[in-house]
Amino acid sequence: MGDEPTPPGDLGTETDGGVRTYTVRLELVDEPGELLAALEPIAENGGNLMSIHHERGNITPRGHIPVEVDLGCPPDRFDDIVAALRENGINVIQAGAERYGEEISVVLVGHLIETDLSDTLLAIENETSAAVLDLSLSAPQGTGDTSSARVRLAIDSGRSEAVFETIRSVSEEKDLTVVEPLLGGDA
Repeated sequence: MGDEPTPPGDLGTETDGGVRTYTVRLELVDEPGELLAALEPIAENGGNLMSIHHERGNITPRGHIPVEVDLGCPPDRFDDIVAALRENGINVIQAGAERYGEEISVVLVGHLIETDLSDTLLAIENETSAAVLDLSLSAPQGTGDTSSARVRLAIDSGRSEAVFETIRSVSEEKDLTVVEPLLGGDA
């Protein structure tokens, strides 16, 4: 039973007891109580919060705050949680469509704008099956000079070295410097 392959379209990652982890991306209005209002339907429908990423400094094109919630629940409750969020007026951008097990962050330095940052990110995503979760760009001397970008990626578990190798390769083609995290040491 536990050795059966995951059926196509099953979007969560199984954990113990038949509970799966899911990621839900929301857009919230920047008003008191909005985050609490978004979390209540999750708890009321049997979801267990794993993590919440809420960045008030980032604003979506609609002027809302993006929030990413990782939650655990039995697969048969996930659709009820998403429906309850929507019924409560919460804007659900994405629900469970990605099954990544790790996150990595890198800093890219160089002429990011001139070498087409969008193309760079697409190449990394397409060649590694990663997803850009967050991007912070700094261009203190303007877009024509050296700039830096912190990129946070969601990747499949156990693929960090392959992803870093692709990032190095894409960056080398565009004459960018990659600053990688230190791994394996105490912070």
